This record gives sequence, structure tokens and C-alpha cells, in this order.
Amino acid sequence: MTPIQSSQQALEAAAGLMPSGETYHRQIRTRRRRGRAWTLTFQAAMLCGIIALCALLLNIVNQSFGYVAIVNEIDPAELAMDGVPLNKLPKEDLVQILEANISSGLMRRYEHDLPFAKRSRDNVQDLILERVVEPQVEATWGLFDSIFARGSIMKEAQERFPGSQVYFRSWLTSSFISNSQSSEPLRAGVRTAILGSLWVVFITILFSFPVGVGAAIYLEEFARKERFLNRLIQTNINNLAGVPSIIYGMLGLAIFVRMMEFITSGAFLSGGDTTANGRTIISASLTLGLLILPLIIINGQEAIRAVPHSLRQAGFGLGATHWQVIWHHVLPSAMPGILTGTILAVSRAIGETAPLVVVGASTFIALDPKGPFSKFTVLPIQIYQWTSRPQDEFRNLAAAAILVLLVLLLTLNASAVLLRNRFNRNRANA
Repeated sequence: MTPIQSSQQALEAAAGLMPSGETYHRQIRTRRRRGRAWTLTFQAAMLCGIIALCALLLNIVNQSFGYVAIVNEIDPAELAMDGVPLNKLPKEDLVQILEANISSGLMRRYEHDLPFAKRSRDNVQDLILERVVEPQVEATWGLFDSIFARGSIMKEAQERFPGSQVYFRSWLTSSFISNSQSSEPLRAGVRTAILGSLWVVFITILFSFPVGVGAAIYLEEFARKERFLNRLIQTNINNLAGVPSIIYGMLGLAIFVRMMEFITSGAFLSGGDTTANGRTIISASLTLGLLILPLIIINGQEAIRAVPHSLRQAGFGLGATHWQVIWHHVLPSAMPGILTGTILAVSRAIGETAPLVVVGASTFIALDPKGPFSKFTVLPIQIYQWTSRPQDEFRNLAAAAILVLLVLLLTLNASAVLLRNRFNRNRANA
């Protein structure tokens, strides 16, 4: 029997197994119904996700804006001099009002921090509003209530808080970004938390990115997969990617905070003469670096594995060494995928709270971090601390801080996306 005859017999046998007539059309209709059902299921799942995300964003925006009722300890009109209101008095008169209404010790402290001769008029007026007028938030309302129920809000404010000032307030302001933490919601800000987040994220990337990419290169290009040790390492990396973040916090507490306290506290730089302990930015950064390291390694391996093998063979054919092929051909081609995985990993690190609480992030700190060995707090910790407070106005601050965190996250991600696109353009032009 010739090969052609064998092929014909195989086709005839296959044709005999294929359905025909009404059975064929019934199976086609069944497949189409299943396809439509799965399409509707996937569309419904996507719609549910979009609705949940929109509801979350609307709730955050609703809490970030709205009417507030404020009662002053002293009416600013009572501080007028010779009929001149407070906001029009010269700086010298404002200093006299401040000196007459606060203690001498507090006045000396302000003079020591910054002499009044060097302070601006607006700065002195702000001190009067803070220490003399002492505005207190009595009630807050959300954005939607402020828009659709303005009349009832005004009526409720006059009944519950006679003499209060009711005005529309945005909790997300420039002073909110520039002020440090405070126990007074009207003066509280997130400057310290923003600086702490930037320090932590920068050192985390500085540690985890080169280590993760280097490990991915070794496991894909140099390690022999048939060896038991290499298979064990790969299995552990895959398992570590799913370990809860609180476990990494406990690991960071044991190793970086306690075991390596002499280094992470910065004591080795001052010969041991320091009052700091290991609960510093460097400890938090190394902990988060370990947290995202498995993700960077796995994504790096996938990106390197996706580079065509023919590209390596072409490099070897031109006389390049193994490392030259990796550095000049494999890595540039895999870098967009590596950066994509890094973006996802860093996004997770920015929003982590549990490991930083274990490592020792401060829930209240008014001093800006000056370096990697400073005490610190981050935006997720600050948000958690405000949401745990019973006063409604702190929940408004938490909503505004969430918006700041989202902007910071989108900015870092956009920077990484631009860098990734640049690698894509360079590879296309090469």
C-alpha cells in the first residue's frame, strides 16, 4: 500500500467519525450557546469589577469634599483693634494679640523656632487662628449630601451648633500635602508620610530590582534545571510568591530590626553612639524588598524565556560569549516584560501595611525622615491610623490621603511605563 493510499484511508476513517446531518447542526448550536454563555459570564464579571471600583472611588471622593461645621473658641471679630478686623491688621499688632492670649513659655518656643522678626504676617495670623481662635470641627457632611441636601444641612447645623460657621471644604488641599501630622484635623497633613513612602519605595526598588533580575538571569541562562538544588530553589521561589505579607514582617522584625540592629539603626556610622533602634526606613525597605523579590524573579524568568532562542543562536554564531549575548541581546528584549512585572510588584509594596506595622512604622510622627536610618511612617499606615479614630473628620482626612496615595502610585507606574516604552522603541530601532 502506497503512502497516498494510506492517507486516503485515514481521511475516510476520520470522515466516518465526524457527525453529519441534524447531529452536526445540533452540536454546532450547542457550542454557540456555550460560547455566548461564557461571553456573558466574562462580561458580567468585568462589569461587576468596574461597578465595585467606581463605588470605591465615589465613596472616597464623597468623603474628601463636603460641608463642615466649625465652632471657634474665640470669635475673630473680638480680636479686632480699633475697628480693624483681624485679617487687615499689620504684623506688629498681630504679634501683640498673640502675646496677650498665649502663655509666655509658648511665646518663647515660637521665638526660638523662628524669630518673629523673620516671620511673615500670614504666618503670625495662622498662629493666632491656631492657638487663639482655636477652630474645632463639630460635624462633617459628604459631597453628595452637600450637593443634594444643602438646606437640611444648614438647618441641622444651626440647631445643633448655634453660632457655628458652615462652609464647603476640600480636605485635599496644598496645605494638606505640605503639613506634617497633627492631632488637630484642620492642621493635619501627609508630608511626613509622603516622604517616608518615597524613601521606602526608592530603597526597595534599589535592593529588589537588581537582585531579582540577577536571580532570574541565573535561573534561566546558567542554572542546570536537571539538578536537584536548582529545582528546589525554583520551587521555593514559586511558593514564596504566595506567602502572606505578615510573615515577611515577622522575618524583617527578627533579622533586620533585631539581629542587624547595629547596622539598620545607623549605629555603625557613629561608633555605637545612637539612641535609634532598628525600626528604621532601611529595615522596612529590605522587608518589602524580600516581599516583592519572588514576583520580580518569576516575571523576569518569564520575560527572559519569551526571548526567541534563535536570537541567542545568532549571537553565538557571530562569536559572542554567553554573557555578551545575554547583556546585549536577551536583556534588552526581555526588559519590557521585566519592567511590567516590576511595576506590579512595586504597586503591591506601596500599599502594604501589615509588614510595616510589625517592623515598627510609627503611627504618629511629626519629624520628616532625613535618611535611610530615620524613624518613619508611610501613607498606608497614616490612613490606617486616621480610619481607626472615632471622629468623622479623621475619616475625611483618610479619604484625602487615599487620593494622594493613588496619585503617587499612578505617578510611579506611569514613570515605569514610560521607561518600558522607551526600551520598546530602542529595540524596534535597533
